[in-house]
Amino acid sequence: MTQYPHLLAPLDLGFTTLKNRVLMGSMHTGLEETGDWNRVAEFYAERARGDVGLMVTGGMAPNKDGGVFPGAAGLFSADDIANQRIVTDRVHDGGGKIAMQILHAGRYAFGPGCVAPSAIKSPISPFPPHELDEAGIEQQISDMVTAAARAREAGYDGVEVMGSEGYFLNQFLVTHTNKRTDRWGGSYENRMRLPLEVVRRVRAAVGDDFILIYRLSLIDLVPNGSSWQEVVELAQNIETAGATIINTGIGWHEARIPTIATSVPRRAFSWVTKKLMGQVSIPIVTSNRINTPDVAEAVLAEGCSDMVSMARPFLADPHFVKKAAQGRGAQIAPCIACNQACLDHTFGGKMSTCLVNPRACYETELLVTPAEVKKSVAVVGAGPAGLSCALVAAERGHKVTLFEKANEVGGQLNMAKVIPGKEEFIGLVDWYRVMVENSDIDLRLGVQATAADLDGFDDIIVATGVLPRDPEIPGQDGANVLSYIDVLRDGAPVGDSVVIVGAGGVGFDVAEFLAQKGESPTMDLAAWKAEWGISDPEVDRAGLAPGGPVPEAPARQITMLQRKSEKLGRRLGKTTGWIHRATLAMKDVKMVGGVNYERIDSQGLHVSFGESRANPDQIVAENVVLCAGQVSERSLVGQLSDVSAQIHVIGGAETAGELDAKRAIDQGVRVAASL
Repeated sequence: MTQYPHLLAPLDLGFTTLKNRVLMGSMHTGLEETGDWNRVAEFYAERARGDVGLMVTGGMAPNKDGGVFPGAAGLFSADDIANQRIVTDRVHDGGGKIAMQILHAGRYAFGPGCVAPSAIKSPISPFPPHELDEAGIEQQISDMVTAAARAREAGYDGVEVMGSEGYFLNQFLVTHTNKRTDRWGGSYENRMRLPLEVVRRVRAAVGDDFILIYRLSLIDLVPNGSSWQEVVELAQNIETAGATIINTGIGWHEARIPTIATSVPRRAFSWVTKKLMGQVSIPIVTSNRINTPDVAEAVLAEGCSDMVSMARPFLADPHFVKKAAQGRGAQIAPCIACNQACLDHTFGGKMSTCLVNPRACYETELLVTPAEVKKSVAVVGAGPAGLSCALVAAERGHKVTLFEKANEVGGQLNMAKVIPGKEEFIGLVDWYRVMVENSDIDLRLGVQATAADLDGFDDIIVATGVLPRDPEIPGQDGANVLSYIDVLRDGAPVGDSVVIVGAGGVGFDVAEFLAQKGESPTMDLAAWKAEWGISDPEVDRAGLAPGGPVPEAPARQITMLQRKSEKLGRRLGKTTGWIHRATLAMKDVKMVGGVNYERIDSQGLHVSFGESRANPDQIVAENVVLCAGQVSERSLVGQLSDVSAQIHVIGGAETAGELDAKRAIDQGVRVAASL
């Protein structure tokens, strides 16, 4: 008897059957743009071998106008079709099914040739779009239909027509972006004409025995977005037009409400999908922040949808479904929704991968194979770098001993997991613990390894992490001064007014920790919705509460300072930094840059400003918390000068910087793969 009967149940689509209710949602990885089709094929094939029911590719442009950026991949020629055939053949050999997403970016296309229903520039793009005329609209339809026909020729099992997240088809649907007065604008019947025409003509072009998914925006979260009545009307007409499945999207990319970041509660929008159930007779897919088989099973069991879409969880673990079916759910590497290596890379023009799994999108390059020569390996430090290194080294057959001076694994992840909105790090630490327990690693907790402990090993991995940087502020040894470690790890009491010295990632984490009163909104859906101003789309158009966000009052009065004169939080994650800044703004956290720290006394912190040290001032506060950066903890390295072993220094011990788990885990895996 399976633990996940709803998740693992087949889904009969009439002309074909999906092996389970799991859709791997579309992700823009950058793989297709490399032109290395073996690499692309292996990425998808690895997920097919992991038993996902149906996969959707990253968005493929129907033409040059619609590409999300110049050079975006698409099916433009016979060579493109032949290359895509390499992918589909590999997926089918792995026992999977795959659909190609047709994505026309409209005004979101990052280039001067972008087109849209009306010439209204997007707030997230520097390029104003060109308004399409009748002939231009017909060309876009024709190109999308051609892309679908070519996808069938390339061996795909279906296509997904992207109609959500504020892309081209979505732009025609709402008065927010469609100001036309012809037959493509005005009434809702006119505004939905374009997506319906695309679906009808795609169905006619590909035949009846081909999966046609329409990605429908369920709750726009932008002013003048679709009403709920319009969403239902569109869904019903999309079914009539020939769609096989309705997949759901949440929020436009320009919406100032987080929808997939780690601070968003799990399954935060499944209640919206449930409203659509029964309104159409074709399968409905729910999405966003579903990252464990237990959560997915609950969503399906409660009748919120017919399928669940998970995208980034398949970066973290390509064998998610297979492990769930085998009763190994605790061994699924968790997606923590951090965005650091996936979306931040995508929007930064870099190849996507995964903080938790650096092999994602590097399956043909970062190989983990049995070691030809089995070695005795010591890993010192069970933080993210040491844990990832130890696990991969043990997987390859090396004899691994893992030393950790604390009484638990996780290192500084154990501080991250107490931050409101970062509760997913709890699952990451738990996963590491489970994986170590299920390995042959000799784990030695509570041991601060010395050179004597490391005698006789072939390789020694120093992953001892970081120490707080000393800001050298006169008076910092006072009783009212704390470090971030005192606050986050040791639970030191903090007064009602606080000055935070340093505004990097750690400073923001400490501010969010100290500003929160009571339970984290990430763990309370109603509180989170109120905090961000999300309402019932049946009541309020596009799901925006008329009164806007209603955040809980802050627990403390907080001032956050930095030496740099730039905007605080400027160097945070590309796709999540705005969330952290907005969260603290809602908590009335005062942020000041260009500060010199003169001295600390019992009343607070004395500061001045700029190179001239002008405008001396005192910030009165009960406590001063130091978050002034980190330095590498490399004291062990100096003790190893006489050992014969090969020494490798990784993670924070190699380079401090912010608490960069992405770099630490990647280094750990790569060093272990090279031993």
